[in-house]
Amino acid sequence: MKTIVLVHGAWGGAWVWQRVRAPLREAGLAVHAVTLTGCGDRAHLRTPGIDLSVHVQDVVASIEAEELRDVLLVGHSYGGIVITAAAARLQRQRPGLLAGLVYVDAQLPLPGERWSTLHDPAVQAQREAQARANDGALPPPDPSVFGLAGADHAWLLRRSVPHPFGAYHDPVDYDEAELAALPRTYVACTSPVFPTAAPHHARVRGLPGWRMVEMATGHFPMVTEPARMADVLADAAR
Repeated sequence: MKTIVLVHGAWGGAWVWQRVRAPLREAGLAVHAVTLTGCGDRAHLRTPGIDLSVHVQDVVASIEAEELRDVLLVGHSYGGIVITAAAARLQRQRPGLLAGLVYVDAQLPLPGERWSTLHDPAVQAQREAQARANDGALPPPDPSVFGLAGADHAWLLRRSVPHPFGAYHDPVDYDEAELAALPRTYVACTSPVFPTAAPHHARVRGLPGWRMVEMATGHFPMVTEPARMADVLADAAR
């Protein structure tokens, strides 16, 4: 049985996948959601020293502690950076453990790129100022920027927490050859398109060997279209 390991994005936690877990299990898949250090129910552990290496270790350690096998690694938004680095490490240390990667409207870093790479200098300066004013954490934006409204907006608003900022300028060091053999799927959310995801949509369309799935919803499809999101993930696990 394949295991789907779910990695949330900035300001989130394992809770963001709540609505897709049951349908995935009904499809016969084991499901494991990771909360990154300093996020979600682990927000009390947030310190300025949390960086990308800590979040990568969160994912790798969770897989190892649970003795998971045949893993489909899924990352949303910032989680795309985390799963890229984690997958490269696992491919080196545990070849054959991963069954594939799925990027859910996620950042897709090329070797050596950073979370900050596709942000212009003004956005970088704004985020750095926000983090300095918030003890080294980036405060969550209003969920309306992700295309959320009504009850979904309220649900995200009360659960989102500041995100550790230490990973913002950390490079993602990996060799593309380490991941090229893995089946890779990109889920592009198109209505509305989240501005910082758009460059990654365009990037994937220019890369060979990728499967691309478009969903006519906003940046949080696991919240707004959980049944469809679960179907896409179950299909990627086949």
